[in-house]
Amino acid sequence: MSVAKITEISASSKKSFEDAMQKGIKKANETLDNIEGAWVQDLKVTCKDGKIDEYRAMMKVTFVLR
Repeated sequence: MSVAKITEISASSKKSFEDAMQKGIKKANETLDNIEGAWVQDLKVTCKDGKIDEYRAMMKVTFVLR
C-alpha cells in the first residue's frame, strides 16, 4: 500500500504556460521525492501595455510518501 500527498504550487514564465509548468515541476522536484503527477488547476496571464507579460500555472502536485 502506498500513501500519497498533494501540495499546491504556482509557477510562472515569460515564455509560455508549458514553460511555467516545466519550471514548477523541476523546482518542486528539488524538495519533493517521488512526484507521480500534477493536476493543472488554473492558468492565467498578467498583462502590461496591452500584451501578455507573464504566464502562470497553478498546479496540485502528487507525490508518494515512503
